[in-house]
Amino acid sequence: MSLLISNIGSLVTNDPALGEGPLGLLADAAVVVDGERIAWVGPAAAAPAADEHADAGGRALLPGFVDSHSHLLFAGDRTAEFNARMSGRAYSAGGIRTTVAATRAAPDAELNANLTRYLAEMLHQGTTTVEVKSGYGLSTEDEARALRIAAGHTAETTYLGAHVVAPEYADDPAGYVELVTGEMLAACAPYARWVDVFCERGAFDGDQARAVLTAGKAAGLLPRVHANQLGHGPGVQLAVELGAASADHCTHLTDADVAALADGDTVATLLPGAEFSTRAPYPDGRRLLDAGAALALSTDCNPGSSFTSSMPFCVAVAVREMGLTPDEAVHAATAGGALALRRTDVGRIAPGARADLHLLDAPSHVHLAYRPGVPLTAAVWQGGVRRV
Repeated sequence: MSLLISNIGSLVTNDPALGEGPLGLLADAAVVVDGERIAWVGPAAAAPAADEHADAGGRALLPGFVDSHSHLLFAGDRTAEFNARMSGRAYSAGGIRTTVAATRAAPDAELNANLTRYLAEMLHQGTTTVEVKSGYGLSTEDEARALRIAAGHTAETTYLGAHVVAPEYADDPAGYVELVTGEMLAACAPYARWVDVFCERGAFDGDQARAVLTAGKAAGLLPRVHANQLGHGPGVQLAVELGAASADHCTHLTDADVAALADGDTVATLLPGAEFSTRAPYPDGRRLLDAGAALALSTDCNPGSSFTSSMPFCVAVAVREMGLTPDEAVHAATAGGALALRRTDVGRIAPGARADLHLLDAPSHVHLAYRPGVPLTAAVWQGGVRRV
């Protein structure tokens, strides 16, 4: 069945060939969906007929958000840690082990139910593509089951056995790296598309991160890196050198880091929820854009340092705190996320793309930043099927 969505007040296509500016904006537009794909985009007055019709009522229509960085496969709660941090305790990587204990103890059904709940939260806020990492098992069995469960919900699954050193290996980090690059990798690779590493003090240094990413690539996984969140370090340079799809966080960057991102194909993925939830300095998105780097925005949804599933919230914070314009933030949350996942079928509204659509209860995408905290989602189509 085909569907005509007409009376679109403002359409964000992310295709400059279809409309004005980098967002490819079209006013008084229409879109035709045929099955899972976009079949036609253009002025409402020229729209072809379709089997069904939806009236957008003059609202704005955007591509579904593409959240390229999340940690949704976990159990437990870290409210006490958050409360303590908001009362003056600094954030460190060590709190991850609290979630590891809860996740290991949880049955498969609980982990699957939790993941389903968080994905539904995201969908109801306009997110139609989500990357999900492991990293809260830190044993061969628990990492593999996390990815097996995640693979039942998304094609964008990431092996993050190198999140922190497992508690059993606290005195033998080299032994843990050997496990992550050997037995654990072999068990997890069939369920993963990506390999990731937390290259940071308190987690893995540059040599350890290189070993993890190199082994992952040899197993057929594509690299991405948690880089330069807590301080300056080798993560960004390593990501660019190894051809990682993204370097995520990018909070503390040297001029050389910025230049490497601008000159390479690695997307700088900014995660404003993490800085908001840890009171850390925000990355300078303006600096990266002005240098020519590609940007993505994601939630980093996780129980410890960014427990938000809201891409609209991240758009608003990026505009307020990271120097992005509303246009740039929306582009980063859609087309930028698609680029960070090396996807060309999502993050845009153009013929041939997946029909992942987000109708706002607002006349413009700017309202995502203009009206922070307000639920603006009027409808969501995922693969041509209305889900919200």
